[in-house]
Parts: sequence; C-alpha cells; structure tokens
Amino acid sequence: LCVCAWWLSSPLCLLFIGALGLAPVEPTICSRRGAANKECISLDGDVIIGGLFNLHYMPLAIEQSFTKLPPYGPCTGLDLEPLKYMYAMAFAVEEINLNSSLLPGVKLGYQMCDYCGRYPWALKAALSLVGGDTHSCNSAPVSASNEQPGQAASDQSVSLLIGASSSATGTMLSRTLGPLSVPVISYLASCPCLSDRHQFPNFFRTIPSDVYQARAMAQLAIHFHWTWTGAVLVDSDYGHLAIQVFQEEVEGKGVCLEFIEMIRRETILSDATRVAQTIEASAAKVILIFCWHTDVKQVFLELAKRNVTDRQFLASEAWSTSDNLLQDAAISKVASGVLGVAIRSSTVPGFENYLRTLHSSHRTSDIFLKEFWEMEFGGVESLAGGQHPFTDTSQLRVSYNVYLAVYAAAHALHSLLSCTGEHDLARNVSTCSSPTNIRPTELLQHLNKVNFTTPQGENFYFQGADIPAKYDLVNWQTTPEGTQKLVLIGRVDGFEIHLNESAIQWSTGKKQVPVSVCSESCPPGTRIANRKGEPICCFDCIPCADGEISNKTDSLQCGRCPLEFWSNTNRTACVPRQLDFLSFNETLGITLTTAALSGIAVTTVVFVVYLYYHQTPVVRANNSELSLLLLVSLKLCFLCSLVFIGHPSVWSCRFQQAAFGISFVLCVSCLLVKTMVVLTVFRSTRPGAEALLKWFGPSQQRGSVCIFTCIQIIICTVWLSLCPPEPKRDLGFHGSKVTLQCAMASVVGFSLVLGYIGFLACTCLLLAFLARKLPDNFNEAKLITFSMLIFCAVWVAFVPAYVSSPGKYSVAVEIFAILASSYGLLLCIFAPKCFIILLRPEQNTKRSLMAR
Repeated sequence: LCVCAWWLSSPLCLLFIGALGLAPVEPTICSRRGAANKECISLDGDVIIGGLFNLHYMPLAIEQSFTKLPPYGPCTGLDLEPLKYMYAMAFAVEEINLNSSLLPGVKLGYQMCDYCGRYPWALKAALSLVGGDTHSCNSAPVSASNEQPGQAASDQSVSLLIGASSSATGTMLSRTLGPLSVPVISYLASCPCLSDRHQFPNFFRTIPSDVYQARAMAQLAIHFHWTWTGAVLVDSDYGHLAIQVFQEEVEGKGVCLEFIEMIRRETILSDATRVAQTIEASAAKVILIFCWHTDVKQVFLELAKRNVTDRQFLASEAWSTSDNLLQDAAISKVASGVLGVAIRSSTVPGFENYLRTLHSSHRTSDIFLKEFWEMEFGGVESLAGGQHPFTDTSQLRVSYNVYLAVYAAAHALHSLLSCTGEHDLARNVSTCSSPTNIRPTELLQHLNKVNFTTPQGENFYFQGADIPAKYDLVNWQTTPEGTQKLVLIGRVDGFEIHLNESAIQWSTGKKQVPVSVCSESCPPGTRIANRKGEPICCFDCIPCADGEISNKTDSLQCGRCPLEFWSNTNRTACVPRQLDFLSFNETLGITLTTAALSGIAVTTVVFVVYLYYHQTPVVRANNSELSLLLLVSLKLCFLCSLVFIGHPSVWSCRFQQAAFGISFVLCVSCLLVKTMVVLTVFRSTRPGAEALLKWFGPSQQRGSVCIFTCIQIIICTVWLSLCPPEPKRDLGFHGSKVTLQCAMASVVGFSLVLGYIGFLACTCLLLAFLARKLPDNFNEAKLITFSMLIFCAVWVAFVPAYVSSPGKYSVAVEIFAILASSYGLLLCIFAPKCFIILLRPEQNTKRSLMAR
C-alpha cells in the first residue's frame, strides 16, 4: 500500500483503500516529511467538509533520478494568501453555523490540511479525509469560541472536499475520488480540461475556466497590436493549456510568440535565470506570464539584477493581484505597469474583523496561525490595530472563491438533509439522509442542482462544473511614494472585454501604448510580404503596383482600381483617370502642328512659284495643271493632319478620316495620271500609237483624277454613314490617364480607305518604274518613282506602328505618316524643279528640255 500511494501508478489501489474506509499504511513519504510538522486543523461538527490548501511555497529542491524515493523534507515559506484562503473557509463555516435558515439544527465542521503543493501529500491527505482517519495528518482541533472542543473532528470522514489549488491536483483528486462519487469543489483549478463532465463528473469549481482568461489576454494582445510577444509558463496543465488556448485565439490575427519558456518549481532558481536571459535578449516588449506568484518573483528578481525594466508584462490571474509582488520594492521597477487578468473581486462583510481577532495565544492548537505569528511578529503583537496585508479584505478574490465553495456545499447539504421523510416500500428503507449517513452520490446530485443567492446578493449556480466567467482587468501603477498599487481598469464578462484605456499606466510610465512588433506596420499604399522561413509577424512592406491601392494598415494584398480609375501617388486611393488626348498644348502636339504648318507654307510657296512661272518650259513640260492640282492636294494633306490634333468630337472623328482618305487619293491620282501621260507621250512615237493621245488629253486627265477621287468619296460616304468612327475612352491602356480617341467602329471601312490609296499608289509606282528610263532631261517618272517608294515605305511601316502604339500615340503615328508621305511627295517631285526654276534659270529653256 505504501508503494501504491507513493507512485500513484495504480489509482485502483488508492480507490480500494478509500472505498474500504481504511487509512492507508503510512508510506515512506509520510515519515520523511518530519514528524514535528502538523499539517491539519479541524473543527468538529455534525457534518464535516474537507479543505486542502497549498500553504507553503518553498519545497526543498530535489533532483529525481527515478531509481529511489526522493528525500522529501519539510516545507518552508508560509504563504499569506493561501493562509487567508484557509481562514475564509473557516469564516464561512462559522458564519453558516450562525445562520438559522441554512442547515438548521446541523453544525458544520471542517478538516483543513496543507499539502505543500506536492501531489503525493495531496492524495494522502484527501484519502485520509475521505476515509475518516486523519491521525496521519497530525490534525489539531480548534474552536471558533477559542476553547478546546470536546470531540475532535478527525474521527469523522468528510462528505465533500474543497481544495485543489492547481489543475493537476484537481485532476488527480477528481479521478481518484470520482468512483466514490465524493464531490470536489476547487477554488483555483482553472484547467479547461476539468469542464469535461464525462471524465470528471464529481468536479466543481468556483473559478472560471482558463479558456476565458487566455482568450481575454489574446484579445488584449490583438487590441493593442502586440504582434511579437514572449511567454513564460509554469510546466503544468495550467501553463500548457493556457498557452494553447492563447495560440488558438490569435491564430490568423497577426500575433506571434517569439519564445515560450517553461518553469518548474523544483528547479525555480536555474529556470528563473534562464528565463531572465531569454527576456533580456528578446526583441519582444510584451511578455505573457502564466505562473504562480512565487515563480514570477524569482524571474523578476533576476530581471532586476540585469536592469531589464522596459518590458510590458501580461499577468495571469495566478499572480496579477499578489500582494507579495506588489509590496516588494526590489522588483518595483521591473513590475511597473503590469496589465493583468484577475479573479473578480468581492467583499465579505465581517471577514476583516474575523481576521483581526485571530491571535496565536487564543488558538494554541492552530499550528498555521502560530507559524504565521512567529514569522510576522515573533511576539504578542496583535492584528487588531494597524494595517497588514493579511487583514486587507478590500479586494477578495480567491478567498471569495473559497467562501462561495463553502456556501455551495452548505446549500447542497441543506437540500439533501431537508427531506420530507418518504419511505421506499420496495426496499423498506428511508430515502432521507441524516448528518451521520450522508451518501456521496446523493450529495453530488444536489450539488449539480445548486442555485442560491449569496449573502452579497449574487445569484450562484453551476454550469456543469463551471460558473459563469467573470474577471477583473487590473493594472499595477506606481504611486508618488514609489510603491505599487492595484488599479481596476476594466472587466471581462464571458467573451466580452470592457476596458478603460485612459486609466492604464504602462511600463514606460507614459500613456502611449507600448509597441511590440517584429516588423513595423505596413502603411496604406503598401502590402505585407512575408519573409521566407520566418513567422508571419516578420514581414517586409512592398509598395502597391501602379493601378493598385491599399487603404488600410497592414494590408495583405493590394486591390486593383476600377477601369476608369487609377491609383494616386501614394497608392492609397483610386482617383478618376485624367482624360488624355493629343493636344495642341503639349510638346508632341506642338511639334506635329509646326511640321504641318511648315508643310502648308512650303506647299504654298511652291504653288506661287509654279503659278508665277507657269509659262516656263519646266512647268509646262510637266503638265502645269496637274502639278498645280497636286500642290493643292498636298496642301489638303498637310491641313488634314491638323484635324487629328485636339479634343476628339463626333464630327472631328468623321471629318478627319474622310479628309485624309480623299486628300491622299486626290494626290496619288494626280501622280498616277501624270505617270500615265508620260508613258503615253513616249509610246505615241511608235507607229500606230497616235490614237493613244486622244485618250489622255487635258479633259481626259481631269476626268480620270475626278473618277479616281469620286470612288474614294463613295467609299468614305458609305463607311461614315454606316459605321463612322466615334470618340471613345481607351481603357485598355492601364495608366493614370484614359485616352480619348476616335475609335474605328468598322475596321473594314478604314481598311478599304487605306487599301484603295495603296492600290493607286502601287499602280503609280509600277508605271513610274516602267517609265523611269525614258530619254528626257526632265523625265518626271524618275521623281515619281522615288517619291512613291517613300510613300509606300511610310504607309507600310505605319500599319504595325499604329497597331502597337498605345493611347494618343497611335494618333501621333498616323499624323506622322501623313506628314512624312506628304513631305516625301513635295520634296521629291517639286524640289528639283524649283531648283531649276529659281537657281538655274539658264536650264529652264525648251532647248535644254529637248536635249537628249
């Protein structure tokens, strides 16, 4: 049995002992704890409830080799907070005994033991209490009336156990006592796992599940944009499950943990040193701590040695309200500004006076009060006057949980014992329970149905194993005197957080929220680009591309603007695209306009020269009438290029293409007829060819030009009547500007116009090529051949350039083609003749013209 109790490897063994009501044989650990240490105090009564408290926090550091039993020694370091919890239970029991409406005629007693945070001792004490033999616990009876009672409560078994100051202990006790249906009400075991009624049907608690605490801390991190944090955990279910819930809550919300450090109570000194080193080297400015306050103190002391005072700590309820830490001047700079989740506070009238009346001389059998007195006073001092942390009941938290647990037990007992005396005829037994015969299964059923109003006016009930989740949000603030005080700055109600941010004093001493990020936030106009192989909280900020925006901080991607909009300079908003077209005011428009006007001016000068010298041989020999008509058509070509510049309108779009097509056909027609005349004249010298001259007289020449031009007029008329070009916005080019240009509604019509010009040009080129070697000093066919080569080259290059040019530049390409081909015709055909007329007048004679 001793081995069974020590290793805990066989719960059935322990269950067997408890079920038989036997006290287990004193295991080895019991003898090694120290015989002089008494671990329990008791109060006799008709019904006894048990209590387990972790009153000491400094067990002897040991190294477990798992080859022999560890040398457990006495615990030291009496913790005042758990001591207050124990007396809260004693006060509640005595208050209930004075209440005539609750458990009337029944005196409630207690057995309260210290298990020093060690699982074997907790289990040993629990089994002893349930088995009704607490002699091994060295219990000492005490009395509320400060007199020694006549009968020690240690002879009775407890019907219910209030205890488990940790989730691990609560799990162990519930599994062990579950088959016996002995209820366990915990005031501090907050593991979410304990809410499972299938695994822990006999477990209850007056503290909310850690799910709500961890979610509240996660919401605080998200709310304050603390995306780069660290975590320090106690190596137990409390720490592991809390951080698990925290990580689940922040998943996908941009909060990362830089590190997770574990602390064990058995190796607290070395662990605290390691944790302090990690925090000092970390870039995270916000640190979550899920530990007991004694563990946190060791970490803070190590941080104080390293002068690490720029961290913002998020505290769990296990230490967020610890007076032991608040009053410690050695860690005040490190702990300044702590933001914590705390068990909701309440007041218990009469409890402060109860604590002040405690005195070791009045309760000589109370070994814990004696130890407290020796530690704090060492004499006969009293708690009746003055201020002491032990008697501070302004914000009762865990003590109030203990108080509620006692009242929940009392109301369940009241419901169980208040039967009407019914009799089970089938089994011939009474269904009523008596204080001396309380069946745990029935008590468990009544505990599940508990619903009452506390003396403070609070409605209390269990939701399965839990109570409705409520927390306080507290802040550690430095007073003018340099001490720390606890300030309430908000509350948590279920999943909702109510926070007064203006009341918070941060670790920096300022009102600005501390920044704890791996990478600075990406401003609007940029997007997050995660770094390869690093957490999602570490990223680079990439500017949005042209036409894309992000209008909020830390955008994951940039959004594309609608077609008629474009991103502004900062890439933060979509603005309407600027209307763009080839304007007379821009450089390109001015250049093309100047070139067109220059062409018009040069053509006009040549026209005047030809008109003035129309009787000279050079002019007459080259058909002066067609030459003048050609100059007029060239002037029209230069003029039509100006129609393409400026704001496109319905009529300008129609007129520009018609003017372009007709002007060039007129021009090419003149050249074609001139070429045909040259060929006809020289062919007429052959025998039988005189008849050809009849078909190319002046009237026939004019008629031919007119017919060729009319065909183009008909094509343009049909095209512009059926599917004319219209001004449209070109949204295909994604830029800050939207181009307004004349869109070709019918590509066929435009192709026919260009095709007809091309056909006439190619015909003219062919005929001029055939006539290039005719003997004549002034053979115009050579000039026409060269000019048509330039003309055709320009317009062949025009098609791909026009198609590939974006926006208004396609218009500029067309204008350039018009001007280039017009200049080519003007210079190639008329420049040599003007040179002779103006600069070589001696060659402008009939003799020179007729020379071979």
